[in-house]
Amino acid sequence: MPTSSRLGLLRDPDFGRLFAATALGQLGDRIIFLALPLVAIMALDADEFQVGLLTTMTTAGSLLVGLPAGAWVDRMRKRSVMISTDIARSLALLTIPVAWSADLLTIWWLYAVALFHGILTVFFDVAYISYLPHLVGRSHLVEGNSKLSAIRSVTSISGPSIAGPMVGWVGAPATVLASSIGMAMSGLLSMSIRTREQKPEPSERPQLGREIKEGLRFVLKYPALRAIVLGDGIFNLFLVMYQAMLLVFLDREIGLDSFEIGLILSGMGCGALLGALLATRISRRVGHGPVIWIAPLVTCPLTALMPMAQPGWSVYVAAVGLASLSMGGVVRVVAQSSFQQALTPDHLLGRMSATARFVSWGGIPLGGFLGGVSGSAFGAKTTLWIGVVGMTLSIIPNVLSPLRTMRELPERIDTALLPEPDRRR
Repeated sequence: MPTSSRLGLLRDPDFGRLFAATALGQLGDRIIFLALPLVAIMALDADEFQVGLLTTMTTAGSLLVGLPAGAWVDRMRKRSVMISTDIARSLALLTIPVAWSADLLTIWWLYAVALFHGILTVFFDVAYISYLPHLVGRSHLVEGNSKLSAIRSVTSISGPSIAGPMVGWVGAPATVLASSIGMAMSGLLSMSIRTREQKPEPSERPQLGREIKEGLRFVLKYPALRAIVLGDGIFNLFLVMYQAMLLVFLDREIGLDSFEIGLILSGMGCGALLGALLATRISRRVGHGPVIWIAPLVTCPLTALMPMAQPGWSVYVAAVGLASLSMGGVVRVVAQSSFQQALTPDHLLGRMSATARFVSWGGIPLGGFLGGVSGSAFGAKTTLWIGVVGMTLSIIPNVLSPLRTMRELPERIDTALLPEPDRRR
């Protein structure tokens, strides 16, 4: 295959800048994924409930601002939102090592930073998803999503591999500094993107409530979109229950140190990378609709290997199950993101992604809370088993929807059939 064909969208300078910004931002995010709970566990001696509550704070932004974020982002240039939220998240994370060095760091400080960081991440993700169709065009959505998923997977491998040794060498609070730097550099790279989407026309009488309602009605009206967000919501709830106790299980029941935990999580990144590289091919072979439920059906049950693991070699065998979960998750996310973006008119992209995130991510804060409660009441191992069953059953809404047989990406819905913001003013 010629080099130019393999590179595809990477030959475009602006997509290349977005690709590099994604790499740096996601690297920082993956480091924080490991470092922030370890700050609580190792530096502050947090218990299971506090670790679960920290996860809840990290993801509570989806419930607090999930719906209005879409309407607000639809009124602004998406690139500007991405830049400002990257810089603000960087500054928020920077306060953790500063507070730690001044001996002021508390679990409440972590809760506050996690909540603020999570709210900003909602705005970033909504803008990020909505910006891609403007940058690459709808005909390149699958390729664009696949390449961005690939680099996110690479950082999923390298992030924990970097964070694990850093936590051991300089401590978890100082490791957060690397995450702050990565997000700041991501924002600076996004500034260099030259492509500007057309600025949305300001409404004469903007009505936030009505605009939110339009986004909700659009997502919930169409059975395929409704099934995607419902299945995602169930999956994410049980995934976060599983993740909230995974670090506790590896640290306190298996007895791994920070480097070994980073190695286990790097294996998850390897699976995610493989999924990103194969996502386009698998979607074409299996079908863009069926792959959304077949991928988790095949991979979620393998996560049962972790609660069956014992100290020693079996935990590294169990890591294969985590890698499989990541592979299936990336294949599913690439397929459903491309499906949602292809179906949605331009003027509803922000509200579609925000509504989908609100519904599908709504269970994440609850999952973190329930994970902490379950871990305190029944132990980390039992909570992992609950997560395995719940993630596997999350395919039910998609199996019962038109996605079961929809092999091709849908055509964009005719905007003439939908109420645009200007039509009822």
